[in-house]
Amino acid sequence: MLTGKKILIIITGGIAAYKSLELVRKLREKGAKVIPVMTKAAENFVTPMSVSALAQEKVYTELFDLTDEAEMGHIELSRSADLIVVVPASADFIAKTATGQANDLASTIILATDTKVLMAPAMNVRMWENPLTQKNIKILDQNGIKFVGPNEGEMACGEFGFGRMAEAGEILKEIEVCFRDKKLKGLHFLVTSGPTREPIDPVRFIGNRSSGLQGGAIANELVENGAEVTFITGPVDLDPPHGSNIIRVETADEMYDAVYSSLPADAAVFTAAVADWKIKKIEQQKVKKQTGNLPALDLIENKDILASVSKLKKNRPKIVMGFAAETENILENAKSKLMKKGCDFIVANDVSLNTQTMGGSENTAIIVSENDVETLPKMSKRALAKILVEKISRSFEDTDA
Repeated sequence: MLTGKKILIIITGGIAAYKSLELVRKLREKGAKVIPVMTKAAENFVTPMSVSALAQEKVYTELFDLTDEAEMGHIELSRSADLIVVVPASADFIAKTATGQANDLASTIILATDTKVLMAPAMNVRMWENPLTQKNIKILDQNGIKFVGPNEGEMACGEFGFGRMAEAGEILKEIEVCFRDKKLKGLHFLVTSGPTREPIDPVRFIGNRSSGLQGGAIANELVENGAEVTFITGPVDLDPPHGSNIIRVETADEMYDAVYSSLPADAAVFTAAVADWKIKKIEQQKVKKQTGNLPALDLIENKDILASVSKLKKNRPKIVMGFAAETENILENAKSKLMKKGCDFIVANDVSLNTQTMGGSENTAIIVSENDVETLPKMSKRALAKILVEKISRSFEDTDA
């Protein structure tokens, strides 16, 4: 897969820079041509001679190298590669990239490139969790830069948490993903995400804690695999998946209508936490508080979007995946929901308050189908999205066989 591919490796300053040497070696073993670029800070951790020896190529370090810049070397470097990998991506380099700085060779290459960029962040856990770093990550994500890691673990500073750079093998797998075939190209996917809000009066509503993170991660992964994605989202404070068709809704009825207006689809993934009930009669004025006199809420059931789509005779997607947010008897309830709804997969997760699944960045899931149960360990929602999309992709291959 990597034979003949030209991969530009940018090594920035950080204790994890030594791992870049192992990545260079693995890439060479896979047949890739590795072009190394190092920042001044990186030279404090690994030497250009070591990198050059492993890459069997010249190491580029200077923006204003007279020989290279006579031919606009930084422009050539930025555009001649099939992929640019930043390993490690320090907090400083991430911040420089997010703010569009170009004051050395590495940052100038990133600003000038039209090539796909993959970053492997590495930093202290407090630096990673800092809102400014997270803001910078968000900016880069919006601009199409992909990330692998960081992982959770013990760091050189002695602290424990997220910020540890992904291992060379993990980064290699992500690099291979960047070159894999767009196996879902030509397929239309429908993804619902986030919560719904059912108004009580002009001020209050019935809602839930869904963040929309899992649905967004799945939509992003589908786009990465070449799919055309219609993304129907309830009210969340998240940027929509890049490259998808966005439909914003608020109520369950609006989501139902949006789903049916988006059919036909080859597959549908229903991650949205749709309210089970709504108010029978919405008050037009704010309901006033009256001491000792609690208002009675007259509730009626919302339409069951997952069940109705799963049981369609015409325009039913080939693959329908639903989610089950449970707090007890997770597997039993998931199996029951699979049969009741008529879908192909149920992804059940424990949303008890102590799990912080709803609103958090991690998930623990059980994937249930008619003939299989797969229990997954706790992982990021992005990692779970990759597994689910791969499972859907294999299902298409099986049905087409």
